[in-house]
Amino acid sequence: MPVINMEVRRELCGAVVARAKSGVAWETTLVDLDRTAFPLIGALIPYGDAVFNELQVPELLRELDRLPADRGGAWMDEARDLCDLVLRGTHHYLVFVGD
Repeated sequence: MPVINMEVRRELCGAVVARAKSGVAWETTLVDLDRTAFPLIGALIPYGDAVFNELQVPELLRELDRLPADRGGAWMDEARDLCDLVLRGTHHYLVFVGD
C-alpha cells in the first residue's frame, strides 16, 4: 500500500528539519477524497511530492479540521505539528513525499 511521508525542509532543497513517524496511507485515507472540498489534501498523490509554504499551511490546517474522523489517525496529529513548525520557522516548507 502506498504511503506518503511528511517532513519539514529548510528551503525547498535544503536540510530536513523534522520528519513525521507516521505516513499517510493513501489508499485508505485519500484515494477517494472529494478534491473540490479538499483541494490541498486532495492534491496529494502516492508517487509524487507536494510542497506547502507558510501561506498555504493555514488552509491545509482548515482542511485537516474538516476531514471525516475515519480519515484521521496519528498522521493528522503529526501533520498539524509539522504545520506549526512551518509557521514558526523562516523559509520552512511542509513536504509530502510519495514513494
